[in-house]
Amino acid sequence: MARGRIRIWRKSGWRGRTLIVLFVIFVAAPVGLLLVFRFLPVPGTPQMLFSLIEGKGAHYHWSGDITPVLGRSVIGSEDQNFCSHHGFDWDEIDKALAAHERAPRARLRGASTISQQTARSLFLAYQGGWIRKGMETYLTVLIEALWPKQRILEAYLNLVDWGKGNFGAEAASEAYFHTSAARLSRNQAARLAAILPDPSKWNAAAPGPYVAGRARVLLGQAAVVTRDGLDWCVRR
Repeated sequence: MARGRIRIWRKSGWRGRTLIVLFVIFVAAPVGLLLVFRFLPVPGTPQMLFSLIEGKGAHYHWSGDITPVLGRSVIGSEDQNFCSHHGFDWDEIDKALAAHERAPRARLRGASTISQQTARSLFLAYQGGWIRKGMETYLTVLIEALWPKQRILEAYLNLVDWGKGNFGAEAASEAYFHTSAARLSRNQAARLAAILPDPSKWNAAAPGPYVAGRARVLLGQAAVVTRDGLDWCVRR
């Protein structure tokens, strides 16, 4: 009888420890880190570590002084509903799924918001399939709950991969234009926003016809962002 009770206690103890570990990994750790990084610069990310391992380098410096022109360019390019959604742009997701249904062999176009991309940059590595997508969704909910929009955009601009081992606006500005993120011109900001979909392929400093054309379009979209107040939640 006593041995049976010991076995039951050991089993329940193992289950309890497992639940504690899972709680720490999936709840306490990300919530704690988000509360800290709401106020302090992020020292690095898993993507930066992978870039170092792959031999690409990881040039990164957090900047609290990024020109608002870059934020408007990125909102116009990546997520025009950034200020109005709560992490997920369901209209864009529906459009992406509808386009995939019309052309199932084509690659499913991205519909990730700035909030989703921030969660991905902050916590996750490059690969992972559906498991990573599930984690990204969960972390996006946490970020939207714990951070104001201003901090989400600031973290995105500071952490996103801009190609050639350059992470964040400061490293990208220095690498491509030999200036700081605070001093980017409208054209330079548009070029940086233009290469975000594939920064390993495109070059902001020496743009080809596609990037140059896309940058011109983004100059107009950034003006629309200002005109229509699409950046109201991050205006200083």
